Amino acid sequence: MALALLAAKIFFVRILDVSMGTVRMILLVKGRKVIASVVGFVEIAIWFTVVKEAINTDVTSIWIVIAYAGGFAIGTLIGSILSEKFIKGSLNVQIITSKNDKVADALRENGYAVSVLDIKGKDDTKPKYMLIMEVDKNHFNHLRTLIKELDSKAFIVVNETKYVQNGYFRDAVK
Repeated sequence: MALALLAAKIFFVRILDVSMGTVRMILLVKGRKVIASVVGFVEIAIWFTVVKEAINTDVTSIWIVIAYAGGFAIGTLIGSILSEKFIKGSLNVQIITSKNDKVADALRENGYAVSVLDIKGKDDTKPKYMLIMEVDKNHFNHLRTLIKELDSKAFIVVNETKYVQNGYFRDAVK
């Protein structure tokens, strides 16, 4: 019974500290240094406590290792889910298409702001266009589905944006 309680404690505390670590790293990438530092302090305090208890126990069992590793794995999954839900962000989307009018107009009708550039590809005889957009990451799946419907051969490049100033933004129609 003591082994089961210890393994459960290690498992759930590892989920907590690893989830916090994932969120901390994303906060750091987003430039939120102070909040990331506070999260890191709490994360390591929790980690130290659970490691100390796991190492100092007289109980030797593979279940402690499994609980520790399993908590790490599930914590990573939960941390990534939390970061997707709570950490706001935007994406820079570049779409290369030969169907400029159709794609750009449909995207605008769906609430997306689109800038269009004439570009040259390998074959200069076919007109090509680069559509540039900055979108909230929560709208990306809708945008990707819409682009596939409009031009299944469109070339799409997506980059996470750290900072945006000015420009035209509005919520996309769903």
